[in-house]
Amino acid sequence: MRFLRRGDDEAAKTQPETVDTAVAQKPKDPRWTEGKGRPTPKRRDAQGVKRGPVAPPPTTQREASKRARANRPSKDARRAAALERRKRMDAGDERVLLPRDRGPVKAYIRDVVDSRPHIMGLFMPLAVIVLISVLLPIPSVQQYLSLFSLVALAVMVTEGVLLGMRTTKQARAKFPNEKISGLGTGWYAFTRASQLRRLRVPKPRVQRGATIS
Repeated sequence: MRFLRRGDDEAAKTQPETVDTAVAQKPKDPRWTEGKGRPTPKRRDAQGVKRGPVAPPPTTQREASKRARANRPSKDARRAAALERRKRMDAGDERVLLPRDRGPVKAYIRDVVDSRPHIMGLFMPLAVIVLISVLLPIPSVQQYLSLFSLVALAVMVTEGVLLGMRTTKQARAKFPNEKISGLGTGWYAFTRASQLRRLRVPKPRVQRGATIS
């Protein structure tokens, strides 16, 4: 009996060592990596370390205004930025254009409108004539100027409708995969043609008389 108890005790003592040895000799999974030995810092703490100390918020309205003026660009810098933006808009840079002027369809419509002169380009001078006819105290002159203004306005509206229809037809033939609205295209063409050529933004990139296919 003592011999059996001694054998059990020796087996119990040697079994853990055998298990530990087997675990130690077991090959490691290449996908398993050892821990870093420290907790992962929070994103807020990591960004705080990179950015450095944060300035305390202003306590008064005067201090907030003073800080805003200090961080505001100078007048010369703002003027230079505005001038640079204006130049890029005149050149047709898509990154600074208004949403209504972006895209190849709108660029094509501008080329169609800019390729020929339009009576609608006299819309602004016509507005001046109408203003003069209202201010002049001579009834006969007012009558003739008013009649002329009405005839010119009717011609401009007719030309604008025909221009919108023609431009929409050409744009749909040029871009068959695009959804082109007849009303939106016609209005865009009308507003473009009613401006003086040198005041149009973006600047015309085609000469008058050019063939736009």
